[in-house]
Amino acid sequence: MTHQIAVIPGDGIGQEVTPAAVDVLEAVDAEFEFVEGDAGDAVKEATGEALPQETRDIAAESDATLFGAAGETAADVILPLREVVGSFANVRPAVSYPGLDAVQPDTDLVFVRENTEGVYSGIESEIADGVTTLTRVITEDASREIAEFGFDYAEENGYDDVTIAHKANVMRTTDGEFLEAAEAVAKERDADYDTALMDALAMHLIMHPEDYGVIICPNLAGDVLSDLAAGLVGGLGLLPSANVGTDNALFEPVHGSAPDIAGEGVANPSAMILSAAMLLDHLGYDEQGDRVRDAVETVLDEGPRTPDLGGDASTEEVTQAVLDRL
Repeated sequence: MTHQIAVIPGDGIGQEVTPAAVDVLEAVDAEFEFVEGDAGDAVKEATGEALPQETRDIAAESDATLFGAAGETAADVILPLREVVGSFANVRPAVSYPGLDAVQPDTDLVFVRENTEGVYSGIESEIADGVTTLTRVITEDASREIAEFGFDYAEENGYDDVTIAHKANVMRTTDGEFLEAAEAVAKERDADYDTALMDALAMHLIMHPEDYGVIICPNLAGDVLSDLAAGLVGGLGLLPSANVGTDNALFEPVHGSAPDIAGEGVANPSAMILSAAMLLDHLGYDEQGDRVRDAVETVLDEGPRTPDLGGDASTEEVTQAVLDRL
């Protein structure tokens, strides 16, 4: 069976790392048809739209989407794309790899982040000069759905530790709803779990990440905590992510467009290639996904490495090394 993959490089280093992921997908034993779409700053400047309808349609009609990065128009691109693929869960692994000078070499975390509501619902107002408001939306249905997904993910991937992150001691109504719904799911399953205040959890993750596995989070908390975890393992250039819906999904690196190094050919392609490995898993190519992760891990351990990891290799050289090991 041939799967159609939407490829949206976007801005900055997205233009450099996305082709690397496509090269890797073409190198494994799977049948893909790639359809490219445009999005981001340059597209908005040229057309007035950061995410043209044609690109939305390509993502909606594909089996999965690979997305690189967006610059100033990020909120106008990635949030609508997540809606297009029906994403309700954002999955962000943070793993320490051999050979790298990680702050915490025992880190093996997965953040399962609610992807549709919270403070990212987009309900903002200016109610008077100099006075603005932001409405935080938390529903029982979305909270239960992300908890179900998180506990399923932990079971399917061999994680014994599940933590529900929240701030219900302050946001008593909204995070109270999230916590109550997530705990109800755990109790219905008779599943072991812990809860943690998200600010205290940030401290404990830095000190003892080995105590945690899957962390189920509201939207903003998952965004912040997963970026914090990137610092434990070697930087954003190592973090992939998946935006998962019921019938579709979008895969992207966490690092963004990195305009300071865009065009220099030295962007680390690891996060983008690891995102492609998550795409393979999602489409049922588990063996191929494992092979890609093993190849990336070997290259990270033995080199070559890009400058963000202390090396002097180019994006192309690192990509070729991964392909050689495949």
